[in-house]
Amino acid sequence: MTRILPLIFIIFFSSTLFAQEKGVFSGAFETNANVFLRDSSIHANNTPQYDHQFFGGEAWLNLNYKIQGFTIGTRFDMFHNSNLRNPTGSYSGTGIGRWYLKKQINKLEISAGYLYDQIGSGFIFRAFETRPLFIDNALYGASMKYNFSDTWHLMGFVGKQKNAFDTYSGNLKGIRAEGFINLGSEESPITFAPGIGLVNKTISDDYMSGVKDVLRSYQAEDRFTPSFNTFASTIYNTLNYKSLSLYTEVALKSKDVFYNPFAEKTELVGSTTGKLVSQSGSVLYGSLSFAQGKWGVTAEVKRTENFSFRVDPNLTLLRGLINYLTPLNRQNTYRLTARYSPAAQDISEIAYALDLRYKFNKALSANVNISNINTLAGDTLFQEVFTEVIYKHKRKWQLTSGVQFLTYNQEIYETKAEVPLVKAVTPYLDFLYKFTPTEALRLELQYMNTKQDFGSWIFGLAEFSIAPRWNFEMSGMYNNKPKKPNSKGELEKILYPTLGIVFFNESQRYSLRYVKQVEGVVCSGGICRLEPAFSGVRFSMNTTF
Repeated sequence: MTRILPLIFIIFFSSTLFAQEKGVFSGAFETNANVFLRDSSIHANNTPQYDHQFFGGEAWLNLNYKIQGFTIGTRFDMFHNSNLRNPTGSYSGTGIGRWYLKKQINKLEISAGYLYDQIGSGFIFRAFETRPLFIDNALYGASMKYNFSDTWHLMGFVGKQKNAFDTYSGNLKGIRAEGFINLGSEESPITFAPGIGLVNKTISDDYMSGVKDVLRSYQAEDRFTPSFNTFASTIYNTLNYKSLSLYTEVALKSKDVFYNPFAEKTELVGSTTGKLVSQSGSVLYGSLSFAQGKWGVTAEVKRTENFSFRVDPNLTLLRGLINYLTPLNRQNTYRLTARYSPAAQDISEIAYALDLRYKFNKALSANVNISNINTLAGDTLFQEVFTEVIYKHKRKWQLTSGVQFLTYNQEIYETKAEVPLVKAVTPYLDFLYKFTPTEALRLELQYMNTKQDFGSWIFGLAEFSIAPRWNFEMSGMYNNKPKKPNSKGELEKILYPTLGIVFFNESQRYSLRYVKQVEGVVCSGGICRLEPAFSGVRFSMNTTF
């Protein structure tokens, strides 16, 4: 009943205001449905969905209403035999996933409910949602934002972090100040956008009891006295001068209890890795961009040390994350070039990235992206050189081609013991041909050459579109030089096909696909997780109104 009360209040409040004045109503609906077809040859088995449920899905309905300076919103969430929370398990739950109220009073903005916001790049605080990874780290609490002018504001918040249809215990408090300064002249402007933030995390008594129970099991040399409170601060600025843009941010964290999977733990016999530690942390980040004429250049660097920041130190993977660490690698979109994507490391990482773009003329352009990620000790985590050449022939056809050279630490990113670094070379080709202004054919061809993990792959795709209504697609991913045995212990060349159709009707999008998908890493903005193989039918629909 308590989950329904906010919705009842919002509906009643909205209807009362609506009787006095007409407002603006909007919303969105999204749903996914999966039919699981067991296929032991690709290890699509031994989960509840494949064994006896056979069906799973999710749905989200957002409703928003604006009137008389109020913004009122709620979201209904439904999970039915869903594998989003745990790819190898099943989760069901239904209820109000979000509600919020916001009111603008002159220069003051007050908000309450489940709120999304961040400080700077998110290094010390980011309340956000990423549905494909079952991340909904909304802040359940209240915030106030005071706008001193059009360019300066001060914001403060307090609350708890959302956990599905509940909240984690423990409290979060924070403050942010941001502004904008314009110097120079109209011919030579110089602008600054400075900001500063502070966050305090207080561990709950229940979570602290769990921490102390774990510490009691340690040997004396591994024990320490945990602190209930952790403070994290950040200072950041964006400098713009003509075609030059420089963003810098420094984040620091006081001594915090967190789980370090790489720390050695003393045992009665020998030692093992992984234990709770109490250490301070830091993140240093800089991004320099330059664009003029035919050139575009972006250089980035990030250094991260002991910056795991969670509501409960015993949580791992994607659970209880208070902050967000910006990834520096290129966010690839092609199937094989995106197969090995690195997750941002919060314990030990030094990352560099360089992106070069050059436009020869209206028809021809090129891009080279280089990224290198290591541990602070110098161990290789990820290396990539990505090249791209695009040629446009008038408005009739376009050819995109290039090659990716990649090194990927599967032992760290996928927690697989005693596996070698994946080294892969992947050339790709993307051809788009427009028969008419509304009919087009797109072809993809990719080849990944590697001797590690599953071995080499060939990927092909054909997509025919009839604007503005239809998309038809057919693709196949073929393990032509397999390195991993199937369920029978044999090296088998396996084809993973996909057949799909997409229909658009104004603001509605419907998608139906038959999919056979290999095990791999799924990433969104540098946040990744390993997902098992999939075999079955997928339907999705989303609309706005």
